Amino acid sequence: MTKENEKTSKPDVMRAMAKFLSDLWFEDDFRDQPEHLSEIFETILLTEMGDQQDLRIKMISSIRTSKLLAETIGSFSDLEIQNACTRIMNA
Repeated sequence: MTKENEKTSKPDVMRAMAKFLSDLWFEDDFRDQPEHLSEIFETILLTEMGDQQDLRIKMISSIRTSKLLAETIGSFSDLEIQNACTRIMNA
């Protein structure tokens, strides 16, 4: 992460986000990630390690973030997402 108040332009941020989404999306089908995380975390919660409050909070936050991202871009086709990311990265 860079320092706060560092001079960056809005297009730089948008290109970086588009690259992140593009890399993430084509790494694995992100539509399935919330279910994968839930399954993994449910298994962890059955162990002694899962009793840790801080870990539970982080797991819930990860699932929430994953669901938000999947819901936000999940209704678009892979081609639409790829084209949008490409346009933003080339802007």
